[in-house]
Order: sequence, then structure tokens, then C-alpha cells
Amino acid sequence: MEDSPHKSKAGLARIWRAMFYSFDGLKAAYQNESAFRQELFLVVVLMGITVLLPITLTQMALLFVVNVSILIVELLNSAIEATVDRISVEEHALAKRAKDVASAAVLVTLALCACVWGLVLADAFL
Repeated sequence: MEDSPHKSKAGLARIWRAMFYSFDGLKAAYQNESAFRQELFLVVVLMGITVLLPITLTQMALLFVVNVSILIVELLNSAIEATVDRISVEEHALAKRAKDVASAAVLVTLALCACVWGLVLADAFL
């Protein structure tokens, strides 16, 4: 199997280019995915609340991780949806399954975030 001709193998130059591709991906997600924009807004609000809470640095780090995980999983969900749509926009059971499972990953991440927030708040105020 051949490597993709689009893959470069040069060390620091590859890392530098990859960083800009990543920024392009964030820009595309923000411009084209309303769910990403909504979740980004949620994460920004939650991070603002985090710094106001009487919690330890460890708890703050934990909230940061679960908040950012929402964005990470949404980016992967958007990539899966775009890939499936690129292959075909026709209705197909496997395409639906791929999109539904990716969406479920976002839901599970949101539920995880809510649980962690609940535990941290209970520890801080109870």
C-alpha cells in the first residue's frame, strides 16, 4: 500500500504545516458547524464560571479537560459527518449508523461533562 502523496515526511516543516491545517480545521468547524459554535459558547461560559468557583487547581484542571473534550469529540463528529457526506448523500443504513454513533459520542461527552461538573460543585458547596 502506498502512502498518500499529500503526506510530507519533513520534521519541523511538517509540524509547522500541520499546525496551519489544524487552524484551518478549527476555522471550518466554526464557520460550517452550528453545533460546534454552540458548544464553543458553552465551553467559554463554563470556563468563565470555573475560574470563579472555590475549587482546587486539580478540580479546575478536571473541569477544563471535560469542557475541552466536548469540542474534541464534536470536531471528530463533524469530520465523520463530512466524510460520510463526501462519499454519498444518498440515504444508507451504514451512513446513518456512522453519523448516529458519532453523534452519540458527543452526547456521552456532554453527559460526562455534566456529571463531573455535578461532582465538583457538590464537593465545593456541600
